[in-house]
Amino acid sequence: MSQPWTSPASASLGPERGVVTLVEGPAFAISLASGDIEPGAPHGVFFRDTRFLSELRLRVNGRWPEPLTASTIDPFSASFVLRDRPRPGVADSALLVFRNRYVGRGMREDISVRNYGTESAYCSLEITVGSDFADLFEVKEGRVEKAGDTDVHVGERSLTWHYRRGHFSRGSRVDFSEPPVLSQTHAVYEMLVPPGGEWSTCLQLTPLVDGEDVMPRYRCGRPVERSTPVARLEAWRRNLPVISSGHEAFDALLDRSTEDLAALRLFDPEFPDRTVVAAGAPWFMTLFGRDSLLTSWMAMLIDPDLAVGTLQTLARFQGDAVDPITEEEPGRILHEVRVGESAELSLGGGRIYYGSVDATPLFVMLLGEVVRWGNRRDEVDALVPAADRALGWIDEYGDRDGDGYVEYQRTSDRGLQNQGWKDSHDGIRFADGRLAEAPVALCEVQGYVYAALVARSLLAQEYGDDAHAAALRSRAAELKARFNRDFWLEDRGWLALGLDREKRPLDALTSNIGHCLWTGILDDDHAAQVGAQLLSGPMFSGWGIRTLATTMTGFNPMSYHNGSVWPHDNAICVAGLMRYGLEEAAHRVIGGVVDAAAFFGNRLPELFAGLPRAEYSFPVSYPTSCSPQAWSAASPLLFLRAMLHFDPDVRHAQLRLDPDVPEWLGRLVLDGVPLMGGRLSIEVEGDHCRVLEAPKGLSIVREPRRS
Repeated sequence: MSQPWTSPASASLGPERGVVTLVEGPAFAISLASGDIEPGAPHGVFFRDTRFLSELRLRVNGRWPEPLTASTIDPFSASFVLRDRPRPGVADSALLVFRNRYVGRGMREDISVRNYGTESAYCSLEITVGSDFADLFEVKEGRVEKAGDTDVHVGERSLTWHYRRGHFSRGSRVDFSEPPVLSQTHAVYEMLVPPGGEWSTCLQLTPLVDGEDVMPRYRCGRPVERSTPVARLEAWRRNLPVISSGHEAFDALLDRSTEDLAALRLFDPEFPDRTVVAAGAPWFMTLFGRDSLLTSWMAMLIDPDLAVGTLQTLARFQGDAVDPITEEEPGRILHEVRVGESAELSLGGGRIYYGSVDATPLFVMLLGEVVRWGNRRDEVDALVPAADRALGWIDEYGDRDGDGYVEYQRTSDRGLQNQGWKDSHDGIRFADGRLAEAPVALCEVQGYVYAALVARSLLAQEYGDDAHAAALRSRAAELKARFNRDFWLEDRGWLALGLDREKRPLDALTSNIGHCLWTGILDDDHAAQVGAQLLSGPMFSGWGIRTLATTMTGFNPMSYHNGSVWPHDNAICVAGLMRYGLEEAAHRVIGGVVDAAAFFGNRLPELFAGLPRAEYSFPVSYPTSCSPQAWSAASPLLFLRAMLHFDPDVRHAQLRLDPDVPEWLGRLVLDGVPLMGGRLSIEVEGDHCRVLEAPKGLSIVREPRRS
């Protein structure tokens, strides 16, 4: 990968926190609603996982101006309006300050001062700037302590910072279109603004990577050009299905979700026709294996091509060698791509980290799903060898002790201790709070492996390799039988979270068991019990299913993985509940999550607190939650698909459809779902469905797919 991926951008304004976030590809900016970037706060202008601007503050006439409004114009630009604070004894001020900010491979900011008074007004404008080159995660986690060397050069119209630590070299240059009085930390202007007049300047931030300028997309002195990002966004909107219901909040959530997914897309400059999705803004604007695969699966209903691009890109970086530092192994699918200083130090100069136990089987699962949707078949067929290499990794490296289960154990102290989706250090535990010791075989991972084997067997059958198909089906059936024997806790009435290094069941009650419903690995006679546990008081907060039950030692509603509510986790649980015919439970979960979204501006964050709805009439935010976040944005789409039992099999020109839509959602209309080279339009109310338009030759069968 010679360059980072680029995206059409994302923006969010959080009035509840007074924060504005702008994103375009690997560049993003976080500021106050005044436009100021405060030192010591998780603010800044970031590019390729490094903070290139850590402070940007304006004083007007020696005082902090009064913020009036902030508005995101589009995903990567915003306008901030402020006024000079009135002098004592005077009600109004004649001076307004306008800041127009554009983010893209750096930043441009146009600053103007307008005088609405009847006489000339003196104005002193003091701009404080600084750059600390902090790594993205140092900022996110509040542990910025730079050990490298930094120097500042003061030019006639520019300030330039250079930072070096070992081989890691970064720099920032801030240019001013009008010459200020400059010091190492300040740019100062003094002017007299005539009545009805305006004064302006332009500030441009250029990142320097390894001594080379990265040319900002928006530069001072040139017209602001938004053609590439906007064209991509408009093309996405044109091709989207139109979805409406009788529930205003659900429609608003769907609209915001699809816009966010569009904004989080990344484009590989070497293969610009391949689209993938970043994990989330602002902290995870990069390619993640697990997140991209699950998001693509969830978004199939509106954009099956996203899954193809994701598979192609992940196959391109599939592991070839054995490297204990990056945890690369032949056939393994990557966990994440990183380019900041922390990656430089922890990955021995590498840029790709492979420490994920679930991305590899999820890759095979998604390929099987894409085949069922039938789009871009030649390109999809070309990915089958990558799927076989992935299955090879499962056999040779995933099953570390030959017991038939896929486990994880990091290969160096620099890797993640836990390598499933709950990858925080304390996310995998026993009911009594003891942490699991690796190698650990997670319950949901065995489900992913089961579904991967089933998916590959269907591919083999289609290609006429009946013997291989039968062998894969046999392996899947044998795994399912052993799994239900070894993971089911009869005395508890739920599945074990996993097996630890001694093969002891991890008996904590967690949301992971819902993923086993989704993949179909759970025996039918246990499904109702699992569904009841997920909707029990200790697990269901009223806003959603918690990651860990309140009755478990270590429960904390404000923790990352031990009692919080994750929308994507709930969507997968909903899909599983619907798969096993537990519609009433699924509807309760959907209702809780949709209600919660209204409190977050109709946008589902990465996660929120697992506090009980019965005690708190509003969901509580998690402090550093990503918003927008890819698999949270895609979650309503999986809700929709699960409610419809929407299961295409284009190979046989069939669509299995058996809707069960909750009454509160009212009449549901999907107009223009891409399928089989055409468009499908349906109208649904409850369990009644009317087909308005269908691709030629498509047969619609009222029958849900079951395990």
